[in-house]
Amino acid sequence: MITKFDSSYVGTVDMENLGYLGTPINDRWYSNDQLAGALHKSVTYAKKMDGLGYDTFWMAEHHFQPEGTECIPNLLMLAMHLVNQTRNLKIGCGFNVVPMWHPLRLAEDYAVADILSGGRVIFGVARGYHTREVETFGSPLTDQDANRELFEEGVDILFKAFTEERFSHKGKYYTLPPEVPYRGYTLKEISLVPRPQRLPVECWQPIQSGSPRAFDFMAKHGISGVIGGGSAEGGAVDRHMTEFRAAYARRGIQLELGEKLALGYQFRIAESREAAMRGAATAYEENMKMFGELRLVRAITEEQIAAMRNPALVPNTKLPRIEDAVKAGGFLAGTPADIIEQLKAVEKRYPGLERVICTMPLGTPLSVTLEQIERFASEVMPAFKPMKAAAD
Repeated sequence: MITKFDSSYVGTVDMENLGYLGTPINDRWYSNDQLAGALHKSVTYAKKMDGLGYDTFWMAEHHFQPEGTECIPNLLMLAMHLVNQTRNLKIGCGFNVVPMWHPLRLAEDYAVADILSGGRVIFGVARGYHTREVETFGSPLTDQDANRELFEEGVDILFKAFTEERFSHKGKYYTLPPEVPYRGYTLKEISLVPRPQRLPVECWQPIQSGSPRAFDFMAKHGISGVIGGGSAEGGAVDRHMTEFRAAYARRGIQLELGEKLALGYQFRIAESREAAMRGAATAYEENMKMFGELRLVRAITEEQIAAMRNPALVPNTKLPRIEDAVKAGGFLAGTPADIIEQLKAVEKRYPGLERVICTMPLGTPLSVTLEQIERFASEVMPAFKPMKAAAD
């Protein structure tokens, strides 16, 4: 049963000239004041959500993007600011890119956030998908095998640091601690000071390829998963749901279908489905321009990528349209009743699913975002409240 509604924000400026026929992503360049403004937008966004019944506000870690697309470099620092600007809203790290961090530094920073926020900051980990970011920090991404190895070893260290009073680690990438003399003895173990107060640490991870290795690793650490694109991928989502559950079963943990998972959707509310699609079409296309060639959208061809980079090629290229996403179920568009109907069907299909993350496409103006999340809270979310809570 769906009981938790979230939203997410990757840290974008308000963009102009959106869509496939608009300004190519690589041609966008914003001033430092505009880029800094993306951080202030997060405060406005979170304050609006607070008190409307939303559970968690998710943000994404990214670096070096003067194009204005993803402008939040430190989730935990911003999360602590947002905790002090809101009263009830949880702040989610969606996600800390582990290969760009020393795992002990990340563990320390999260522990501080957990303690000082009273548990309102939710942890999240990912491997990364921008070569400009990960490789610039000196870690592999073009070498996917090395990236996964580094990620998995880093996460192993994180959970050791969170849960063990004293620990050591010897792996391919890290030896912790180094055996060096210290105050009259040879260092053999270290302790994270302080450790998080809420254990086990609630941790989330995005699901992309959904390999058995990835699911087994998540189950090993009790990690929950976020499947983006709602049900847009159809069979792929069903497969992810089933194989995630099977990985936990291999460790003796029985989950309902959808349990410990969240589905991510984009949405637009309007007086009709057609009006909603018209209103969101260019932002949806901008979103595709950004993410289409970064391993985050399946079945994108080289011809389509070339057209997304060059508006002159668009008229003669078949590109993903918002109508396709709505038909497939990945984009919620229409009246509140339309959206309720879709989510009720998802709830029935995946009885263990408790959380959905509903957000606006990249480039949507802040004013539209605020109006939409308020409408969603007042006109969609009440349909999913238990009867007693709704009566209260």
